[in-house]
Amino acid sequence: MTDPQPRHRWWGLVVLTLGVSMIIVDATVVNVAIPTIINDLGLSAPDAEWMNTIYSLVFAALLISIGRAGDLWGRRRLFVAGVIVFVAASMWAGRAGSAQSLIAARLVQGVGGAMILPSTLSSVNAMFRGRERAIAFGVWGSVIGGMAALGPLVGGWLTTDHSWRWIFYINVPVGFLAVVVALRLVPETRDEHASRGLDVAGVLTSTLGLGALVFSLIEGQRYGWWRPTGDFSALGLEWPLRELSVVPVGFLTAAVLLGAFVVAERRRSRAGLPVVVDLEMFRIVSFRNGNMAALVVSLGELGLIFALPLFIQSVLGYSALQTGWVFVALAAGAFVAGGLAAQLAAAHGSRRVVLIGMATEVVGLSGVAVLLSATVSGWTLAAPLFVYGMGVGLATAQLTNAILVDVPPAKSGQASGLQSTFRQVGSALGIAILGTLLVVGLSTRTASGLDDVADLPPEARDAITTLVRVTAGAALPGIREMPDSGEIVEVIEDAYVASARTVAIGAALFILAGLAAAVRLPQHREPEPAGTG
Repeated sequence: MTDPQPRHRWWGLVVLTLGVSMIIVDATVVNVAIPTIINDLGLSAPDAEWMNTIYSLVFAALLISIGRAGDLWGRRRLFVAGVIVFVAASMWAGRAGSAQSLIAARLVQGVGGAMILPSTLSSVNAMFRGRERAIAFGVWGSVIGGMAALGPLVGGWLTTDHSWRWIFYINVPVGFLAVVVALRLVPETRDEHASRGLDVAGVLTSTLGLGALVFSLIEGQRYGWWRPTGDFSALGLEWPLRELSVVPVGFLTAAVLLGAFVVAERRRSRAGLPVVVDLEMFRIVSFRNGNMAALVVSLGELGLIFALPLFIQSVLGYSALQTGWVFVALAAGAFVAGGLAAQLAAAHGSRRVVLIGMATEVVGLSGVAVLLSATVSGWTLAAPLFVYGMGVGLATAQLTNAILVDVPPAKSGQASGLQSTFRQVGSALGIAILGTLLVVGLSTRTASGLDDVADLPPEARDAITTLVRVTAGAALPGIREMPDSGEIVEVIEDAYVASARTVAIGAALFILAGLAAAVRLPQHREPEPAGTG
């Protein structure tokens, strides 16, 4: 590649983060608009869940194989193509008139997102070296953390003041700008020495295996981890077994396919044939240990963003837009830390910044857990959320830097796809575990508390408990409107506070485990790059 002028590199970074912003916001912006979309299009509950699941599923399943495609055919080309696909799918989603059309559009959005994310990471890894890379990943990480928190605010604003369709239409001008500027300022990079052959078996086994794994993690709570707790259907087909859920079959399928993928990749590599993933990269200590740390940390990081908005809206009675404003504190912390991360990494190395960031996340989560109550103000929670956001901003960017620092630039695409996959699987696993903690704790504590409510018939107690469990507490505002429900509401509020606190503590423990894994990362002090301005 021809090294671009320093100024062009930084403007190119801005464009790449613009593309990342679209897919990160889109992963969270839809959540606050779901009730409005359900009413407008007449979506069923399964339709609404598939609208979110299909995006995450396709996105995670394609990251590895598409990341390798960028190495072979050009990372800028992949980025531009991904933005075009994502924008086209966004227009489709905005114009959707039925559940089927919207779900199909979200599927295509997942394809575009899977093209964008690894191409941005691998481009940054190839464009910047030395201390500049620490700064670049600091910018990239602060955008990731900040935009994830801003998603609910953007979604609440557009849905409330305009239309839910604008949560998709807003991607059109952003995407157009990203494509035009990327073609001018982002250099084209690729692995010039890689074979151009296609590893069909690797693509199929990795894509289907990861898809089965992520599906099982996301849908275990809904369909049952062993016995069926809900009816599963897809493409008009019903799950036929009544004693066994689709979820353990999904896990078994994932294990078989991913095992076959590893075996096939090893054989092809020994034979000198093209592979989707060069498994030799896992011999790199920073890459191997960093990915394990990223997986464990991701278990905890999304837990708070999953549980706390539900708590704020259900227990505190905030609207979607008000909840989004509370989470601006988290976004602000992430953006502030993004600027500090680069300076700290230049002075002390990326590993130390990662450790500081994770420790800061634990402090923020602990603050949230301590402050949670049925009467706490959302603005009171803003202080620990800001601290937590700073930790995310410090850890996310420099952990990525630490993972990729020893990876040859020629292999940046597949390395970026792999580290993104580890994060996505960790996030899905975290939501599965922490979501289960929230729902099970909420229903168990509600049932126990309702036993002490005088003159409440057993059938009413069971009905309320089921309603609270199925809606994850979202039915609480409606229960408040019922006559003589004060004692019942108090029981549910107490159950929600205790369960949300458990989730916050669980998330903190996961991040502590990630911190222990990150301690094993090698220490790197970024040298000043030669010949740069």
